Amino acid sequence: MMSNIDFRIERDSMGDRQIPNNVYYGIQTQRALENFPISGIKPLASYVDACLYIKKATAIVNGELSCIHLDISKAIVQATDEILGGKLRDQFVVDVYQAGAGTSHHMNINEVLANRALEILGDEKGNYQRVSPNDHVNYGQSTNDVIPTAIRLGGLLALTQTLHPVLEKAIATLEAKAVEFQHIVKSGRTHLQDAVPVRLGENFRAWSHILSEHQNRIYTASGDLMVLGLGGSAAGTGMNTHPEYRKRVVEVLSQLLEIPLEPAPHLMAVMQSMGAFVNTSGAVRNLAQDMVKISHDLRLMDSGPKTGFKEIQLPPVQPGSSIMPGKYNPVMAEMTSMVCFQVMGYDQAIALAAQAGQLELNVMMPLIAYNLIHSIEILGNTIRALTDNCIQGIIANRERCLGYAEGSLALVTALNTHIGYLNAAAVAKESLETGKSLRQIVLERGLMTEEQLALVLDLEQMSTIVPLC
Repeated sequence: MMSNIDFRIERDSMGDRQIPNNVYYGIQTQRALENFPISGIKPLASYVDACLYIKKATAIVNGELSCIHLDISKAIVQATDEILGGKLRDQFVVDVYQAGAGTSHHMNINEVLANRALEILGDEKGNYQRVSPNDHVNYGQSTNDVIPTAIRLGGLLALTQTLHPVLEKAIATLEAKAVEFQHIVKSGRTHLQDAVPVRLGENFRAWSHILSEHQNRIYTASGDLMVLGLGGSAAGTGMNTHPEYRKRVVEVLSQLLEIPLEPAPHLMAVMQSMGAFVNTSGAVRNLAQDMVKISHDLRLMDSGPKTGFKEIQLPPVQPGSSIMPGKYNPVMAEMTSMVCFQVMGYDQAIALAAQAGQLELNVMMPLIAYNLIHSIEILGNTIRALTDNCIQGIIANRERCLGYAEGSLALVTALNTHIGYLNAAAVAKESLETGKSLRQIVLERGLMTEEQLALVLDLEQMSTIVPLC
């Protein structure tokens, strides 16, 4: 048991608390730990980083504007740089399910920075008369403008550091596979039934285009995140802020993050509405939906090895059964679907939280912050793993693909314009009933000549995409 000398006494508007002297957070964080033992999930690193960049920018600007003493400004900036560099990361401890609007997390940030700044200035932790979490670290700010700004920046950091780079690699990898498999003809399938022949390479090229289109949608949606309401203070009026603060702090943040940020044209509007987060989340969810489709396609095409399609071989990365020897499962594709389902669930929660705001504030922001940033990060990590551990190593089963293409009754579709739909349907029906080939039946019925059939039933030609005029 710790002795009294291992504690410091901190005071807030509700009274005193003993705080362990080895921690950098303070009394309001301690109250949050007591109040919200909910999930054990701590704030995401990119969300913490976003808050730290905000505090660094505000300390710089408030110091330059003489709103706080320059030595305090420099100490706060040094503290943020240290933590961004990896120190004291274990001091951000408030559960993601916490006080509305994110006040508890915000004060956790303010207290850690204040106490580290005190040490930098040669003082003791807890001496908030020298450096205050509220009066200095949080000067001119409010949870109500800091947290929505942190969600915006956290989302942008997650996109630029995680999702966009792996999407680029996935798109390039799928295109490389498209080139590798371009001359392999396989049976197409619609309604899970035989359809006209396609190229295996074009399956992969289609997926590459799909991901590229989703990336463009996400870029467009995330443009909303670059518009910041910082400077709105408590209710969007800018109370207790310097007239130059709003513009200058956004300029400093743009320089720190190398992102073209801009002040919101109406601070009250951007603080009340969670529309930017819903829009970005929707674009991420849309990507997740198509990633499910791609992962399911991969599983179907690899199904077997004896009783399924087995048109491709996904790389076996681990034994697939605790009882069936030699079994390998499409685990990377299975994992992808599970993560995407979670992303879709997070998106629904974001939509519900976004509409739950009242008047000047949406108090559900902690949920939105975690769900949006976590969605981006886990989807990015998933696409990276799927690309590296699955897509790059896919092998085509050329013989199986060709066998299905040659045996498909859907080849009769190519005969439509030569013998008519009804004749073609009759040929397909007879082939299915008798086991005779389409070619044999057409010749027996005298519907076409050998030479005509050779041209019409050319699999290479049939599976070539008609160019756009």
